[in-house]
Formats: sequence, C-alpha cells, structure tokens
Amino acid sequence: MMKKIEAIIKPFKLEDVKEALEEVEISGMTVSEVKGYGRQQGHTELYRGAEYVVDFIPKIKIELAVAEDMVDDVVNKIIESAKTGKIGDGKIFVSPLERVVRIRTSEENIEAI
Repeated sequence: MMKKIEAIIKPFKLEDVKEALEEVEISGMTVSEVKGYGRQQGHTELYRGAEYVVDFIPKIKIELAVAEDMVDDVVNKIIESAKTGKIGDGKIFVSPLERVVRIRTSEENIEAI
C-alpha cells in the first residue's frame, strides 16, 4: 500500500521541512505556492494609509507519495520541522494512493516512488 501526504505549511518553513524529510530518506516531493485560510480567517493590513483585508494567506503545499510503513515517520518529521506553535502552522492530509507510474520506465507503485 502507498499513501499520498499533502502538507500545507508556512512558506518560511519549507527549507526546514525539506531537510527533515531528507533525514528519513525522502528524496522527491512536489512543492506549490498556494493561498488559503483556516482559523486565521485572513487579516487586515495597512498600505499607504488604507486598511484592507487579506482573505487568503500565502502558504506552501508539499505533496509526497510514500510507502504505508513510512507515513508516521514522514508526518512526525513534518510536524517537528514546520511547527511554530502559532495559529496558521498548517495541516497534513494523508490519503490512500491506488497507483503510481513512472512515465520514463513504466515502473509502477513502490518501484515508481
């Protein structure tokens, strides 16, 4: 079995998370710049004397495909390295992954990761 792990983190924590994942031999990931909000509900900012609401907060989304037996180690490394203790630290989503295919070689599943 394989799992897909998606982590939404603060942008300045990306390098810390990457280094932590290298410790558990994760060598590949997809990183996207995303925007969203949760409990933070956005915030107000002041620009040239005018106040405006920022509804969506910039975040980083990391996506990984891992063997099921690695999930706990990966999740724990992400928590340890991304946590600041403040609101907006992010979320981790783990879901089943039915099939992975490496396009170049046609390898599938664990071999393709």
